Amino acid sequence: LSAAAARGALEPAPSAEAALDGAEVVVLAGPLDAVVATLRDLDTDALVTDVAGVKQPVVEAGSHLPHFVGGHPMAGRERGGAGASSAALFRGAAWVLTTDGVSDDDLGRVDTLVRDLQARPVRMTAADHDLAVAVVSHLPQVLAASLLELAEDHTGALDLAAGSFRDLTRVASSDPAMWSPVLAANRDAIGTAVAELAGRLGAWPEDSVSDRARARLEHAAEVRAGLAPPVVAVRVALVDRPGELARVGRALAGTGVDVRDLQLRHGPHGGGGLLTISVRPGEAAPLAAALEGEGLELVP
Repeated sequence: LSAAAARGALEPAPSAEAALDGAEVVVLAGPLDAVVATLRDLDTDALVTDVAGVKQPVVEAGSHLPHFVGGHPMAGRERGGAGASSAALFRGAAWVLTTDGVSDDDLGRVDTLVRDLQARPVRMTAADHDLAVAVVSHLPQVLAASLLELAEDHTGALDLAAGSFRDLTRVASSDPAMWSPVLAANRDAIGTAVAELAGRLGAWPEDSVSDRARARLEHAAEVRAGLAPPVVAVRVALVDRPGELARVGRALAGTGVDVRDLQLRHGPHGGGGLLTISVRPGEAAPLAAALEGEGLELVP
């Protein structure tokens, strides 16, 4: 809180009652259990919304309020605190607004707030939300933890882990104190998602010796391609010397390409690494030329 106040992001109030005095909109942004507990005791005529990752217990806790719309921005980072904040965090992100028992006017006001933050409102019931996030958010969290447990149990596996494994398990760096109550609150939906995933995983040994494996992989590639604009990867071999990233920066600034993703894979024992820069199709060639012009080595 002190760090956020120092940044000018908030003005501390002496009490919750003082913060609510004269408020038109109240946003509860905290751990799930804290949001639920606060909602149960909240008494205000202001429009109230929240950002918790499970919606059914939140909607139930806020049902006594005259103006309440549950919300969940599908954006975040594996690090928390004011130091990890970003003004662009919600840009283009889906932001769920629950429709359970809300008025059109209240829903419209929160919809406007979300759009002002450059996010994309998605309206759905709390139950539909909880099952959907169990699949796309909570299941990846438990899957990442399970994969790391499995890899740790196999001698030498973690020494061989490369970029794909690190990407798949990135969310395991998230705050366990934040995730534990979320997983507990949505355990039924997570159980359904885990059972469905187990069935699909169990079919792979048999599918791998038939044409079904290729068909499943091709279908997965099509679905994945629809999640984001097409990109082209430019790979740069970095050596362990001062100024390497500065050369990359000059190439990026000189070409003005639209960088969609950056990934740096360090050498396991020092000695540089591999930088992958994802850009829009058509921008790879000028970027590659600029990088080579800076004396950097490209990797096919």
